[in-house]
Amino acid sequence: MCEYFVKADPIQYEQRSRTVRIKNVLTSIRLENMVWDILAEMAEEEGCTTNALIAKFHEEILEHRGEVPNFASFLRVTSMRYLHRSMLRLEKQLNPPTQQVVTAIAARSGEAIAAPKALAAVGR
Repeated sequence: MCEYFVKADPIQYEQRSRTVRIKNVLTSIRLENMVWDILAEMAEEEGCTTNALIAKFHEEILEHRGEVPNFASFLRVTSMRYLHRSMLRLEKQLNPPTQQVVTAIAARSGEAIAAPKALAAVGR
């Protein structure tokens, strides 16, 4: 397992600073290249620039929490949460709940089959 992580391209975890305008103030944020790439992907999904997305995150976390103690760490965690949510969404698409699979099989065979409770719980 470690080999997969150790062989990561060092450019991915190399840090890069970017200047972002937040509330009309230019500020420098230093993040790993991979985090910048993920934020760019998120921004594209939202139909905005990376800088606009970051400014929006700052505005929203300020409204929600009243302060932003470590914004760079927040952006890193946000990137990981985005990837995790994407993975879960894909997993659901690829692995429908067991009850749906049993129902689909039953429908194809023309039988009325209910999944046992233990089997149905596996899909949750």
